[in-house]
Amino acid sequence: MSVVKTWLRVVLVLCAGAASHAALAAEYPAPTEADFVVRNFRFGTGEMLPELKLHYRTIGTPRRDAAGVVRNAVLILHGTGGSGGGFLNQTFAGGLFGAGQMLDATRYFIVLPDGIGHGRSSKPSEGLHARFPKYTYDDMVRAQHALLTDGLRVNHLRLVLGTSMGAMHCWVWGEMYPDFVDALVPLASAPTAIAGRNRVMRTMIMDSITRDPNYRNGEYTEQPRQGLTGAINLLMMMTSSPLQWHKSGPTRDAADEWYENQIKSRLASTDANDMLYQYNASRDYDPSPNLDRITAAVLAINSADDVVNPPELGLMEKLMPRVKRGRYILIPTSEQTRGHGTHSLPAVWGKYLEQFLKENEDAHSIR
Repeated sequence: MSVVKTWLRVVLVLCAGAASHAALAAEYPAPTEADFVVRNFRFGTGEMLPELKLHYRTIGTPRRDAAGVVRNAVLILHGTGGSGGGFLNQTFAGGLFGAGQMLDATRYFIVLPDGIGHGRSSKPSEGLHARFPKYTYDDMVRAQHALLTDGLRVNHLRLVLGTSMGAMHCWVWGEMYPDFVDALVPLASAPTAIAGRNRVMRTMIMDSITRDPNYRNGEYTEQPRQGLTGAINLLMMMTSSPLQWHKSGPTRDAADEWYENQIKSRLASTDANDMLYQYNASRDYDPSPNLDRITAAVLAINSADDVVNPPELGLMEKLMPRVKRGRYILIPTSEQTRGHGTHSLPAVWGKYLEQFLKENEDAHSIR
């Protein structure tokens, strides 16, 4: 009988999920997916790829003013190990892209790219393995700029919003292309070099992979499971919320089962070289010397239970005064926050974004 009940519950969940997805799809224009190829892309290391593929999704239509400048483009950037498609869910897209919502896709032209080394863009696991160019965040932002200007013919951005790694890309965007962007919203980041526990976490992740004997300098035939498991363990601990994990595993057996399922699913979807490159890409990130170059309005949001960006370091309080048009919000820990993952919950920080957009509405934007 228990087997039948379990099966029925699975069916009901799947049906509910399908209904939810259908409802979500009706709330905003259907995404369009495509690839853009950058020819002879040269990385900061001097390495070059004859063809760098960038996968992306767009929602909505670009609108230009009388001078031909696109005024409604929004670039949304994912975190380490993620993809642009990860935003297309009820929690994120369902809370932002619908009719009348903050980033209403009938008003805005939304671009959701997969960064270099992520998703369906060019990455080590596609064949080059450890011979893939060792990209950095600067390379990733330059590639995003190429996608917009050469691929989508977008010559201006109303907003760049990013989560985690994507948030760090926001800071790079503000400095690298100051006249290209009106506003920046980095969620879960700090505009300074990655050091201390954050850097140690990344080093632990990388060392766990490369020190597994089965890694074989990146030329493994099977995933180095032991090293990957160690890397995933570190990542899970650093990006989690004790409050929410206790809800997921309120008893010993429930916690053990939850963890086993997490490791199984994450191992099945993670490649060692890809993960290694993703964390190595942050090695020279440090926008702090040039914060005064940022001319865009900036709304930086962190959460108090984020172990990756712990508020007790006081970094944001020291750095934000150097951002001419910057504002910093620290969200207190609550039943709604999810540690580092709070960055993907518009229900938690959406009111700040809404106010920010209203305050910084461009007089030339197309409504």
